[in-house]
Amino acid sequence: MPRVADERTTLLEFLRWQRATLAWKCEGLSPDQMRMRSAPPSTLSLLGLVRHMADVERGWFRRTLAQENVEYVYETEPPTDADFNDIDNADPDDAMRTWREECERGDEIIAQHDLDDVVLQRSGRQVSLRWILVHMVEEYSRHNGHADVLRERIDGATGYD
Repeated sequence: MPRVADERTTLLEFLRWQRATLAWKCEGLSPDQMRMRSAPPSTLSLLGLVRHMADVERGWFRRTLAQENVEYVYETEPPTDADFNDIDNADPDDAMRTWREECERGDEIIAQHDLDDVVLQRSGRQVSLRWILVHMVEEYSRHNGHADVLRERIDGATGYD
């Protein structure tokens, strides 16, 4: 990651690094390990985090920035945290594939916008691409901390790539 770069490059590299960290935390695990919960009563798992981040990517880049009329992949109405709760029979490979596809689509959408581009959220609030990128780095950072603890519980692996 470059230590000296323009703002856009810096934000995109931090997002890339955060995405890579989540992928790294999931590498080499069995489906059962991906489904392993943190500690009762929490439903937090690596599989849930991957599914959640797929919907976060989809929400901010496709639904908000590109204004695409697409539903979430895992979220249900009313919100029930299906991304975390409904994993007993979920396929981790399918979830990873979906998450990677949402990341790729997000990158395509980002490439079409300037940092200062402003769009309306469905709530009616304005938001810039700059804000979305900073928020995504924050979202991944928080959840990668969870992923680090989960991975350590599973097999003792710690740290970041």
